[in-house]
Amino acid sequence: MHAQVMLFVLRLAEGLPEEGPAAEDVKAGWLGFSVFLLLVAAVVFLSFSLVKQLRKAQAAKDAGVYGDEPVEHPEPTGPADSADRD
Repeated sequence: MHAQVMLFVLRLAEGLPEEGPAAEDVKAGWLGFSVFLLLVAAVVFLSFSLVKQLRKAQAAKDAGVYGDEPVEHPEPTGPADSADRD
């Protein structure tokens, strides 16, 4: 079995080209750059969408939709409220 694998690898190596293209012949260009920018935009869009869905799920959990006890959040107090108390 091991000998068959070695023969297969040797046959593959014989058929491969010795040299690749010249360095100046290989470049991504504008198409590669635009694909990269589209991938970045997709990651940003998916990140914002994930955050939105996680907030909706947390709000539903806090409301008791999933069978948990509803959670009541205290009203936030700002600096104006603490100045009135003094």
